[in-house]
Amino acid sequence: MADYKAPLRDMRFVLNEVFEAEKLWASLAGTKETVDVETAEAILEEAGKIASTLLDPINRSGDEEGCHFDDGVVTTPKGFPEAYRTFIEGGWCGLGGNPELGGMGMPKMIGAQVEEMVQSANISFGLYPMLTAGAALAINAHATDELKEKYLPNMYSGVWAGAMDLTEPHSGTDLGIIKTKAVPNDDGSYTVTGTKIFITGGDHDLSDNVIHLVLAKLPDAPAGPRGISLFLVPKILVNEDGSLADRNNVSVGSIEHKMGIKASATCVMNFDGAQGWLVGELNKGLACMFTMMNYERLAVGIQGLSASERSYQNAVEYANDRIQGRAATGPANPDKAADPIIVHPDVRRMLLTIKAYNEGGRAFSSYVARWLDIAKFSDNTEEKAHADAMVALLTPVVKAFLTDRGLESCVMGQQVFGGHGFIREWGQEQLVRDVRIAQIYEGTNGIQALDLMGRKVVANNGKFYELFAKEVTEFVEANSANAALTEFTAPLAKAIERLSDVTEHVIKASAQSPEEIGAASVDYLDLFGFTAFTYMWAKMAKVALENVEGDTEGFYATKIKTARFFVNRLLPKSLALAEAIKTGSADMMALSAEEF
Repeated sequence: MADYKAPLRDMRFVLNEVFEAEKLWASLAGTKETVDVETAEAILEEAGKIASTLLDPINRSGDEEGCHFDDGVVTTPKGFPEAYRTFIEGGWCGLGGNPELGGMGMPKMIGAQVEEMVQSANISFGLYPMLTAGAALAINAHATDELKEKYLPNMYSGVWAGAMDLTEPHSGTDLGIIKTKAVPNDDGSYTVTGTKIFITGGDHDLSDNVIHLVLAKLPDAPAGPRGISLFLVPKILVNEDGSLADRNNVSVGSIEHKMGIKASATCVMNFDGAQGWLVGELNKGLACMFTMMNYERLAVGIQGLSASERSYQNAVEYANDRIQGRAATGPANPDKAADPIIVHPDVRRMLLTIKAYNEGGRAFSSYVARWLDIAKFSDNTEEKAHADAMVALLTPVVKAFLTDRGLESCVMGQQVFGGHGFIREWGQEQLVRDVRIAQIYEGTNGIQALDLMGRKVVANNGKFYELFAKEVTEFVEANSANAALTEFTAPLAKAIERLSDVTEHVIKASAQSPEEIGAASVDYLDLFGFTAFTYMWAKMAKVALENVEGDTEGFYATKIKTARFFVNRLLPKSLALAEAIKTGSADMMALSAEEF
């Protein structure tokens, strides 16, 4: 496997040139005093070093060894505790945290780039700080000041970790039927009893404590999702002075033996009358949890991008080294017995596809992070409402489209290796195994598609969608006089028109049959994703065209060539998606259950 190299040049391009992040940060009340380009550059440079020198070297060994479970105790693979200590000494767990309680207060646009580097180097390791950051986000947004002051400083420092506990053996997507109970106590705390499964980082030996955010219901709670509350339940209770007290009634029943991310502890958690504290309002637990989940779903999308970037780096190195056959135009390397396989069109097709998805995905994840930053840091009510709507619309797309493309890219990278891609020592098969979960957790991609099509589009008659379509259309119109950009804006104009037409079609069809939503949803999300990537590529091409003259490093020229590949070879997939959606639900629902 190639040594991981952080794509810092492309990250700077996206942040500074495409999205002009410094202008954004200077305009937001919550960031104008805390971050600038120099700060961002220093953070990204250091994160790149941490990823390549600290986390990459223990990636494969962590996969080979996996986590251990012995007599109720969970331990991580060799090297993980030491790496974690070094990681938290750098303050990385508190990167986006509340600065009043020990966090750094950095915007998500920076955090997204850091997450990409960490996950590219070591997905299993990256899950531990990712869950801690997410739990801290929910606590900071919804908990009482007392709970925030008691727990967040140690979570931002990484001394304590976080986990979120939603799923139960009988309750996955349908959280309304959870059985975990919370009974109020006289002292204001609650007694929490139940079992949760698939809990990432539920327990481990990296931190002194694990702070669980647990969904549960009071005995008299309303039925369904309206009766769910959120509780903070520490593994070890905390004294008034902040020191650790006795072990709470929280235990690990087992850890899962998984296809991938084997160095990430995935636990069955038992709460046997554990003491917990309410976060937010009673029966409003899902709303509290979704504060975190919008960020987490972006982070999972970035996992798909991260694995794809690593696949690309491995496959490019191999394609330049492996010699097989001759170029169609004649020997490219006549002094050797054969040419490197990168001369062959099919190998180039795979590499260019991965490259186009990666760079489009990096821009799109940054675009979604930008909206999260505006929603969080702006003091303009109208601007925040617009950003909240865009976050709601785009979150399922960034989660599902990036992880679907992530698996696709890891398999293509494996294919470049041929038989060696199937062998463990080359690392490609680990990427395929590790990235597969990203399509499943934080809400399966099918659920993301239903959320997009049903809740975010049909339910509001396309109101959120119109914000995105208007932005894209305005970009096309603003650049209509730019002849050099027409090869990118013309396909974009057709793409957004196609997506708008399909959106209107499904909204109308769903009024006649509710099954139209589910029948269209997955293809619609993909169609949306290809359109959004086309928008990203047009924005990147615009900047590249403005800077290509005098480009001695060749960065901008390469960017333009990759943009052409995307719009000419990958965007046409959207034509088939649109046609499939318009066929409706009849064929999909025609068979009886017995006919399957």
